[in-house]
Amino acid sequence: MKKKDLLKETIKHIDIKSFDATKIVDAMRDMSFTSRDTAKAADIFQMMIKEKNCTNILTIAGSTSAGGCMQVYVDLVKNRMIDCIVSTGASIIDMDFFEALGFKHYKGTPFIDDNFLRRNYVDRIYDTYIDETELQKCDAAIKKIADKLEARPYSSREFIYETGKWLTKNSKKKDSLIQACYENNVPIFVPAFSDCSAGFGLVMHQSERIKNRKPYVTIDSVADFRELTEIKMRSKTSGLLMIGGGVPKNFAQDTVVCAECLGVEVPMHQYAIQITVADARDGACSSSTLKEASSWGKVDTAFEQMVYAEATTVLPLIANYAYTKGDWKKRKARNWSKIFDTTKQH
Repeated sequence: MKKKDLLKETIKHIDIKSFDATKIVDAMRDMSFTSRDTAKAADIFQMMIKEKNCTNILTIAGSTSAGGCMQVYVDLVKNRMIDCIVSTGASIIDMDFFEALGFKHYKGTPFIDDNFLRRNYVDRIYDTYIDETELQKCDAAIKKIADKLEARPYSSREFIYETGKWLTKNSKKKDSLIQACYENNVPIFVPAFSDCSAGFGLVMHQSERIKNRKPYVTIDSVADFRELTEIKMRSKTSGLLMIGGGVPKNFAQDTVVCAECLGVEVPMHQYAIQITVADARDGACSSSTLKEASSWGKVDTAFEQMVYAEATTVLPLIANYAYTKGDWKKRKARNWSKIFDTTKQH
């Protein structure tokens, strides 16, 4: 077996516009266990969309983008169901930006010798393969973007905005989440921005600049927290659709507490959905329940739902339910990216 034999079948991203899952979700409402939880989550997401002044925040952790849900996120943005995104760097750069450059994710198997994959420069995400050579081109593209920017600190939101602008002229793929967010004024925050392909590209950028004794681009994670909190403070109410847990989940929830630290009283996130397989018994923050978050003053418990499922199995149903119901058609875009004027901030 050779490398070309490993990278044959591409992952195809599910299109929530191509089917109608409302009857399945409605049937689940009268079932038990995860089925009923999924239906309740779909109902809460509908509430978030119908709420007149609600800012809907999507948080993404894990590998759902590589696993076939990339188009789901794009459609949520383009159809005004999501106003802001907080994500891991892998989902935004290693997966979305990676495909925007024309590269693909491939069907694989976990039942293989990983040393053999390494010798062939193939990276594995459970049953999904990535060409490491192509991923390194992703690193280099980030360096190229940084090299053209003014040498100063940027929030990840600001750097990803510049990346979206760059993609409008350089993208090889029509539907990229970064570009869709750029064009629809939906800010993307990646609090741990160096923990992905962007980190490699920025390290290469900085190392070259230091060698040549020139100033360089840096990422200001505190600015991320301040900017996301500003969105929360300007929102009359807010809802969370959280895929997985990790830093994105806590970062979005903490905006309520951060606003309080600034002397501004804001309501807890009124709506909250978390899709996860994490077990709360291990004490990890990623698996802390939404009811637990309420004790910290982050999430209201009136409309919250934990869905214990692997996200690629239920997210398309919840997203399709909202798309098919069509209430997003009456919803106004929040355009949160427009509130950040870089000339005023720097």
